[in-house]
Amino acid sequence: MQRKHAVLLAAAMSVNSVMAAQCPDDNNRLTYPDSQKVGQVDDYHGVKVADPYRWLEDGNSPQTQAWISAQNQLTQSFLAQIPERTALRQRLTTLWNYERYSVPFKEGGRYFISRNDGLQNQAVLYTMPTLDAAPRVLLDPNTLATDGTIALAGMAVSPDGNYLAYGTAVSGSDWNNWKIRDIDSGKDLDDELRWVKFSGASWTKDGKGFFYSRYDAPNEATKLADTNYFQKLYFHRLGTAQADDTLVYDRPDHKDWGFGGAVTDDGKYLIITISQGTERKSRIYYKDLANAGNPVLPLLDGFDAAYTFIDNNGPVFLFVTDNAAPRSRIVAIDIRKPAPAHWKELVAQAPQTLLSASAPGGRLVASYLQDAHSQVKVFDLNGTLLRELALPGIGTAAGFGGKRDDAETFYSYTGFTTPSTIYRYDIASDTSSVVRQPTIAFDPAQYETRQVFFNSKDGTRVPMFIVHKKGIPLDGSNPTYLYGYGGFNISLTPAFSVANLAWMEMGGVYAVASLRGGGEYGERWHQAGTKLQKQNVFDDFIGAAEWLIANKVTSTTKLAIGGGSNGGLLVGAALTQRPELFGAALPAVGVMDMLRFHKFTIGWAWTSDYGSADDATQFKALYAYSPLHNLRAGTCYPATLVTTADHDDRVVPAHSFKFAAAEQAAQGGAAPVLIRIETKAGHGAGKPTGKLIEEVTDRWGFLIRVLGMAPLRTTAAGKD
Repeated sequence: MQRKHAVLLAAAMSVNSVMAAQCPDDNNRLTYPDSQKVGQVDDYHGVKVADPYRWLEDGNSPQTQAWISAQNQLTQSFLAQIPERTALRQRLTTLWNYERYSVPFKEGGRYFISRNDGLQNQAVLYTMPTLDAAPRVLLDPNTLATDGTIALAGMAVSPDGNYLAYGTAVSGSDWNNWKIRDIDSGKDLDDELRWVKFSGASWTKDGKGFFYSRYDAPNEATKLADTNYFQKLYFHRLGTAQADDTLVYDRPDHKDWGFGGAVTDDGKYLIITISQGTERKSRIYYKDLANAGNPVLPLLDGFDAAYTFIDNNGPVFLFVTDNAAPRSRIVAIDIRKPAPAHWKELVAQAPQTLLSASAPGGRLVASYLQDAHSQVKVFDLNGTLLRELALPGIGTAAGFGGKRDDAETFYSYTGFTTPSTIYRYDIASDTSSVVRQPTIAFDPAQYETRQVFFNSKDGTRVPMFIVHKKGIPLDGSNPTYLYGYGGFNISLTPAFSVANLAWMEMGGVYAVASLRGGGEYGERWHQAGTKLQKQNVFDDFIGAAEWLIANKVTSTTKLAIGGGSNGGLLVGAALTQRPELFGAALPAVGVMDMLRFHKFTIGWAWTSDYGSADDATQFKALYAYSPLHNLRAGTCYPATLVTTADHDDRVVPAHSFKFAAAEQAAQGGAAPVLIRIETKAGHGAGKPTGKLIEEVTDRWGFLIRVLGMAPLRTTAAGKD
């Protein structure tokens, strides 16, 4: 293993050395802000690793703040020189101005649905007694902050429909505050819960309180960077102070265990799902709620597979699990006889990947992925297949919540050129009807979506979606944006995006590769892109780029790559390994320092996918691809726009700061290396519409300039 990784590093350095020799002289190089280098050197298992930009990890220091200001000033001055930017912003604003709805749900005889009228910074939560009744505003987050930077981060309605527990996030932080609203009056109670993170809320059947998880209060000055350990599960009783909440379960002996509590629909049990970071495997404990003094008991304690609770029939619990089924199956477990020998398989593993299941109206509704797009099957509670739900095309369906006595369930359907449409599914008649369908100022008939398959470096067959205007020439001239993720069992499926629509209106091609590390083909596909196998993900992405070029969809000078978070790591690794292959790179909120990611906030949780530099063997693999550590001085890197935000406490912005500083110093060519640092924003969730429009304007504006795209052909009406 040691020799293998040494060869990988040597090969990477050899490629970069060749690229450095090819860099032409150019007097138009940007002058970058000074990024001071310090003499920080760390010892990893006998390997000395320099970290000259360690000082940028302190986001609050005057030196870092001055650096941020100077970098933003340079970036904005560069973007201001793009004449198409104004028209692009106007077109994005027009496209974004359409109604968007969430999947409705029903609780306590009321319906609840979220709606954004188009340009509202945050969606508004409504309630109504019937689907066709006039909706009443229940919670408008836009009234909580004039700039739209307070977002609704979670909610749960009491079973009697009297109360709404809701969480809010400020400036995109993962830290949430929870409050309780009286639904009839629309007024909040005095209850306030702080330091909630990575948690929902689940009410007891009597509506007197709910279960939730939180951490101890952090250091206020460093709360956006400090590690998060020792989550605890609590019960909050309505009308009491948080200090009086009942501790239901914690594990001081396992600081990395996280807890999610959910009350069964019959109100009899509390199901506690225990996670360990982002590891797919889980433990299931439970508590009989008949008596407050009943203990928490283990049910599935081997941490051997993933288990997701669906529903129960008294003491018989139903789960989706990948135990003995890498593409997952549905099993029934009697808690009185929990040994695997007594499990009953209701739905066997299928050729497709089972993502989730629910039990509305006395049916099992199972959502599958078939080559990265949705397939939905309906079973009876004994696991007999009744029908396959008819979907409009190659897209993504989601929702299907509800209780056993419900006559209906709701779901959304979306595709690359289909805005999310909301459907009501009548369970008895097996019919779907449209509940909400948005209208947007574009003609989907002008676009086409196709799925292709290519072979990665090791021969693995990988799918990719390609979307563009009909009739484009396949002559290598098309500006193309290749997007990927490849991690944490997350699947990339067809979804509508105003940003991508605007890109395609300008003549661009949008491509999405379903890389290993994701969940498109089950747990084996996921594991094939983790830890010592992580290089497979980058090989898949590079293979997608090579296919697009070989098939004359695009060419190197017209090809941009993008991705966020783990996808930002993907872009960083791809551009350092194959800098000659791309015309531009857009890494967003990326994990760029693979040797220190686990030292900040929830980064330790990602070691299930990445491994850790604390382990000698894993260190070698991480060091071989870590974007920050594989930049080589004098290399011609593609034009790069790094994006991050000052309140990102998921992937702390120091990753992007250090990478941008290092790439600017290493750049041997004239292509710009810029960083855009958003203020009062976080990892991405809850970002106001106004900020989204500005960010996309800058992203596409950057590509218009660096890819040498033709002047914008799109008018305000969206026609060529």
